Amino acid sequence: MAEYFMVVLLDDHRMAKIRGTGLEEHIKYMFGGELRLLEVKVTEELKDRILQEFETARVDSRGAITDLPVAFMRELFNQVVEKRSLGPEVVEAVLEKIDQIKEAAKKESEYLPPPELEEEE
Repeated sequence: MAEYFMVVLLDDHRMAKIRGTGLEEHIKYMFGGELRLLEVKVTEELKDRILQEFETARVDSRGAITDLPVAFMRELFNQVVEKRSLGPEVVEAVLEKIDQIKEAAKKESEYLPPPELEEEE
C-alpha cells in the first residue's frame, strides 16, 4: 500500500501558532530552509475520498495530494493546530466539514481575496 500525505506550508504567522506544541519537531525544510512545511499522513481510504470530493485534486509522483481548494488547506492547518497531530485523524476532521469547505471553494473560483498581511510598524 502506497503512503500518501498533504503538505502544509508554514509562514511566520502559522509558525507562531504551532510554537510549543511539539509539532515543531516535524517541520521539514526545502529550498535551503527558505520553505517550511509539515506533512500530514493520509490513508488510502481518505485519499480516495478527497479525490472523489474535489475534481482538481491529484496525487503527484511523491504521493502528495495537491491542487486542493484554499479553504480545504486552511481547515487542514486549523485541525493540525487543534489536534496537535499530523495523523489521518486530522484529515478526517477536515472531511467532517466538507460541505462548508465546498461552499467556500465555490467562492474561491469566483474571487480569491489576497491574504491579510500585518503591517510592520
